[in-house]
Amino acid sequence: MSLGPVTVVVPTYNERENLPKLVEEVLAVGPDYRVLVVDDSSPDGTGEEAEKLAARFAGRVSVLHRKGKSGMGSAYVSGFKRALLSDARLVFEMDADFSHHPRYLEPIRSRIESADVVVGSRYVAGGRGIKWSWRRALLSRLGCLYARLVLRLPIRDVTSGFKCFRREVLEAIDFDTIRSNGFAFQIEMNHAAKRLGFRLAEVPIVFEDRRYGYSKMDWRIIREGLVLVARLFFRRGARGRSPDRVDATMPAAAPGPSDSL
Repeated sequence: MSLGPVTVVVPTYNERENLPKLVEEVLAVGPDYRVLVVDDSSPDGTGEEAEKLAARFAGRVSVLHRKGKSGMGSAYVSGFKRALLSDARLVFEMDADFSHHPRYLEPIRSRIESADVVVGSRYVAGGRGIKWSWRRALLSRLGCLYARLVLRLPIRDVTSGFKCFRREVLEAIDFDTIRSNGFAFQIEMNHAAKRLGFRLAEVPIVFEDRRYGYSKMDWRIIREGLVLVARLFFRRGARGRSPDRVDATMPAAAPGPSDSL
């Protein structure tokens, strides 16, 4: 069953080596897939490469250029707003570095037929991460567990940056209240969707380390996530009962490292 046109929002900063192959593989998934590249003035020429792809795949690839490096969270918000101006019924978010592989797009889309937000998860049965140090894997596990328990989120991989939204979810979320920029952005979006009564679900993925370039994770981003969870917890109603529409029946967690955190 097709749910209509799909827009895949891909934020970029210095991803010139990864972007062409990623775009090709996303578009090859199906004729109803489109890619929106949100580039933060990458000094390596990613924006120019994105324009070449837009010319090559006219009507299926578009580019949103932003001035300066403003952060992943704000890049996604800008991309979501642009996607909502189109006829897209589903909007994906995914990284440009192949840590999120296009082969999982269709399994995630299939799952959204019975949900409103579907997360590509490292921490359900069949999901895992590879090429991670044990310290980073442990940090990711603990971060997800902390946010999930404190905010009562019905998914295990709360920091995954590979997910699909029904259009109605993004239309309902007040983006002016979304302040996070690092992996905390993923937690905040999940929390917002849950509080609005939307159903969250997970599909297992294998998370792979980036093919080219370097990770943009740092301790400032980790600290932002810790502070965000506490702020959301003390926000009015954060400790209330989960809405009835939320799909809290999830598979058991499987061991493995991660990326978004």
